[in-house]
Amino acid sequence: MEPTDKQKLIMLPGPTNVSERVMKAMLGPIINHRGDSFRELYKGVLDKTRRLFQTEGEVVVFSSSGTGGVEAAVWNLIRPGDVAIVPVFGEFSTRLAETVEMAGGKAVRVTSEFGKVPTLDQLKAAMEQQGRYKAMFLVHNETSTGVAVPYVEAATKLARDHGAFSVIDAISSLGGYAIPVDKWGVDVCITGSQKCIAAPPGLALLSVSRGVVDFLKSSPPKTRYFEIPRYIEYGSRGETPFTPALPLVYALDEALNELLEEGFEKRVERHDRMSALLYDGLANMGLKPVAERSVRSRTVVASYYPQGVDDAKFRKTMAHDRGVVIAGGFGPFAGRVFRVGCMGQINEGYVTTTLKAIAETMAGLHN
Repeated sequence: MEPTDKQKLIMLPGPTNVSERVMKAMLGPIINHRGDSFRELYKGVLDKTRRLFQTEGEVVVFSSSGTGGVEAAVWNLIRPGDVAIVPVFGEFSTRLAETVEMAGGKAVRVTSEFGKVPTLDQLKAAMEQQGRYKAMFLVHNETSTGVAVPYVEAATKLARDHGAFSVIDAISSLGGYAIPVDKWGVDVCITGSQKCIAAPPGLALLSVSRGVVDFLKSSPPKTRYFEIPRYIEYGSRGETPFTPALPLVYALDEALNELLEEGFEKRVERHDRMSALLYDGLANMGLKPVAERSVRSRTVVASYYPQGVDDAKFRKTMAHDRGVVIAGGFGPFAGRVFRVGCMGQINEGYVTTTLKAIAETMAGLHN
């Protein structure tokens, strides 16, 4: 039977596959978001979100994409003239530096070739040369290139030693990786519902340290919708300041239930194991990953095409003939690279189906 749109295997770097259980949760009743039923639901979501971030501190859920969460972090922390250290090594880290500048800050870019990661020594040197700065904004997992920064804990310590805030964009990694924000001293950590949490897209989740809360009390941000202190105030009584995306909150609640039932450590281990199978399978086809082994991501696998393979035709054939949806490359990698999401519900069946589809599609296009 030919796969229909509903039956396609979504192997994108987000959104990713969502269980039937989570999808059904979105059919919950429309309720008053100022009523007791929502308060009970939302307080439970915030408690489960704290467990995801491994924090006793504050957490915030925005009805937005992950990019909204990044903008919230920037506009809450950066004031005109503030300096921020931003490692730049792909499309999303580039956007983060640009967002700092849009907020009136100065982004000190610590750059590397796309597909690689600036070294910890480079980051340390930039911090020491700068002296005083407001915050470090670090993309943990660069979705555009399939590389992951291996020194998040050390980077947050460097920022703390300089009296600066640390902000970690873990949108495409948290849940496939553990980032214990309290243990590592992360001030703001950001993730999205549609990645390793395996919920539908549309929600951004943030952890917020006591230091950030205290700063915002003395220096309120100039944003209304993304005003973190307002969300914390309302969240303390189980509410959101503005109308939430209620079906997505139901879905997030159920997706977090699934994650906690599986066990956080087991989910992380599963992501690690499945990505190893995916990398090995691609290597057996003679395909070369973008990232070197020491920095390759376990949640986004980026691989170069063999010479002569047309990107658009390859991905269209994968989707329409094989029923597997993957992504192309960004910027300098456009047309040269394909990207496979390895997150959320990922399992051996998904990996096997994807590898088979890639092999058959490659063979068909070369004939």
